[in-house]
Amino acid sequence: MSDMTVREMLYKNQRLFLSNRAAFDSETKGREYPVSPCSDRGEYQRDRDRILHSKAFRRLSHKTQVFLSPEADHYRTRLTHTLKVAQVARTIARSLRLNEDLTEAIALGHDLGHTPFGHAGERALRRVYDSEFAHYKQSLRVVDKLEELNLTWEVRDGILHHTLGGASTLEGQIVKEADRIAYINHDIDDAIRAEILVEEDIPAEIRKTLGNDYSARIKTMVGGVISASAEGDKIKIDAEISAAIDELYDFLNIAVYHNPIAKGQEDKAEKMLEKLYYYFYEHSDELPSEYRKIARIESVGRASADYISGMTDRYAIRTFRTLFIPEVWSGS
Repeated sequence: MSDMTVREMLYKNQRLFLSNRAAFDSETKGREYPVSPCSDRGEYQRDRDRILHSKAFRRLSHKTQVFLSPEADHYRTRLTHTLKVAQVARTIARSLRLNEDLTEAIALGHDLGHTPFGHAGERALRRVYDSEFAHYKQSLRVVDKLEELNLTWEVRDGILHHTLGGASTLEGQIVKEADRIAYINHDIDDAIRAEILVEEDIPAEIRKTLGNDYSARIKTMVGGVISASAEGDKIKIDAEISAAIDELYDFLNIAVYHNPIAKGQEDKAEKMLEKLYYYFYEHSDELPSEYRKIARIESVGRASADYISGMTDRYAIRTFRTLFIPEVWSGS
């Protein structure tokens, strides 16, 4: 019977089955703080587990994807979006014989720094805190500073570059494509559910290239990445499919992303977060203890932005109500 650990068998199997383009666990650039190897998990499995057990990951279930604080059960949240990205990314990684564990870890961590109320929250913090505030930078700050997950360099690199591109590993580049595939398709699905549009509203030429429904589009887009990325040192997507996706995004930008039904409350959300930021900036003694420490070491603005960006939609509303909405007096 072999005396090899599970980790050793994993590393051996990676050498046997993965492409030589893959990022092997055994070749990680490591962590900021070295840790002893785990006998039954690879390095990227450990990162995935650390992300799954983080507080920031749990909070994603109550953060907006497109529709602000939807009450219906079937609209996507930031958590369901994250899980979809992970599923799409792993499918692509498996087909290309790349490292699924690394791909999954990056996908699960890519939106940990997203603000409440989606990109509306991001815009608010850009105005009041820092014009360069961005959720992908905040996601890296979450895993590095706020939760101190001590992730591998490769996972951190993929998280930071999932929006603008430039990840050093093919696995990180996959997550960028999977993110776009996931949000475009489930945003269409949510918009149809909200009766903002119907499938037939999508221009016919786009439907001809990508497919006539949710499942067909996903299959086409994923296939377009796999077929174009079979060789080389870059993850790409078939040119015709990529052009159709760009056209589809432009259509959604008008039909959904700036639709008053989907986005009609965003101004209120932005103003609410701005007011919360200024309140905690002026009353830093009311921040939770871990953020008061950040205020002392870095700045009050940094601490206030960290606190607000980590809030869920409902917690931000509840905090605003507590601070600014008077209670009804019920004296006898």
